[in-house]
Amino acid sequence: MIVTMKERTMPINRTIIAVMRLFVITFISCSAWAYSAPRPNIVWIVVDDMSCHFAYQGEKLVTTPHVDRLASEGVVFSNAYATAPVCSTFRSAMITSMYQTAIGAHHHRSSRGKEKIHLPKGVRTIPELLRDAGYYTCIANADGTRYGKEDYNFVYKRGELYDGIDWKGRKKGQPFFAQFQLHGGKHRNSEKGYEAIKAKLDQLVDRAAVTLPPYYPDHPVFREDWAAYLDSVNYTDIEVGRILARLKKDKVLDNTIVFFLTDHGISQARGKQFLYEEGVKIPFVVWSPKLIPGGVVRDELIAHIDMGAASLALAGIPIPDRMQELITFKII
Repeated sequence: MIVTMKERTMPINRTIIAVMRLFVITFISCSAWAYSAPRPNIVWIVVDDMSCHFAYQGEKLVTTPHVDRLASEGVVFSNAYATAPVCSTFRSAMITSMYQTAIGAHHHRSSRGKEKIHLPKGVRTIPELLRDAGYYTCIANADGTRYGKEDYNFVYKRGELYDGIDWKGRKKGQPFFAQFQLHGGKHRNSEKGYEAIKAKLDQLVDRAAVTLPPYYPDHPVFREDWAAYLDSVNYTDIEVGRILARLKKDKVLDNTIVFFLTDHGISQARGKQFLYEEGVKIPFVVWSPKLIPGGVVRDELIAHIDMGAASLALAGIPIPDRMQELITFKII
């Protein structure tokens, strides 16, 4: 297998170009199966409002065995960043694999008023490209009971992107692309939401044991909010476990590649909507023990928009020239 690469022509620093997209080679160089049948299923698990506070990242007050499993058996990217630390701009970039500034989607929820944003001519989303290649596309909440959050900053029709809530409607042998949208840190944004997850946790985080980041005041209100946030991390892990169990039950897990990441940091000062580390640095794990050699930690800088291009490559689909991954490649 030979991997050849060339830089795309882009108006940004060439050193950054060389570094930020090298991560896709991890999958391509290790994936002799990439063009063989059956094609892999692609699953994205995207968590709201959560920074790098899982147990595998050193947080001692949480218990996250399912996410830790993904990390220990998969490829962990320790320097992954969101290109926008707020929901709609992040998701607009994620689903197009283009910078939000390149598609006019850089103002949070800016298409909800009378003036609508349309994608530039020729720009197509990841689900559309996968569907064109024969994939069944779906998006759901954590439990798979209803459609999941999109929150894109551009006009679209649901039928243009997704075939359903889950992969049940696909044809026999048809590969699928699924997104699971988890509520994450938002669970603590309302008393009702937080009470609901508390009832499902065996144990709450010890408020007295909480150590706040140095840029927050050591005040009971902040300590309580931080502990509730860590409770939401624990609950997120439970949801991840349910997703993995469902994939296993449906006997599709062995041929599935899972991307796990958060959309940006905690909804707190220096987190969501801020360009501090708390806001833009995110967990990013790629897991598929049967298809991708794991137990690897990679330290190069990557961005969340790399995920779309990597997903297309893993499915054996050509990457459009307009897509802003920084290295193109082909397998011979």
